[in-house]
Amino acid sequence: MTEPTHIVCPHCDAVNRMPQSRLQDAPTCGKCTQSLFTGRPLDVDSARFERHIGRNDIPVLVDFWAEWCGPCKMMAPAYAQAAGQLEPAVRLLKVDTERAQDLSARFAIRSIPTLALFKGGREIARQSGAMDAMRLSAWVRQHTG
Repeated sequence: MTEPTHIVCPHCDAVNRMPQSRLQDAPTCGKCTQSLFTGRPLDVDSARFERHIGRNDIPVLVDFWAEWCGPCKMMAPAYAQAAGQLEPAVRLLKVDTERAQDLSARFAIRSIPTLALFKGGREIARQSGAMDAMRLSAWVRQHTG
């Protein structure tokens, strides 16, 4: 028997357990009954970031960005498109570096946009600079197998 996969709900942050094979079946949250995968990046603050990084068993891609950043704004539609392509295999988060300065300092974000890929609560890859959806998806797949 395989171990259950833990997925954090993007709506209520409850941790859901399910077989890996059910991820493709449009699963819903056992607590709030909303969809566990929305096909869109999730904006998070520091507390929600910790929950999603630490409790999701699937890889988590984080876009560290800022409202004033031109390349960040240019990449935002591509990042949203990539969410539709990568879910349910990967959760996509967005962290506003101006509002979550503690995370910016903790992860030594020196340029934005910066993408950081996490697995099992640990950073496994990082890339700075804007990318289109195709390159972004390929980069994630390269690092997640």
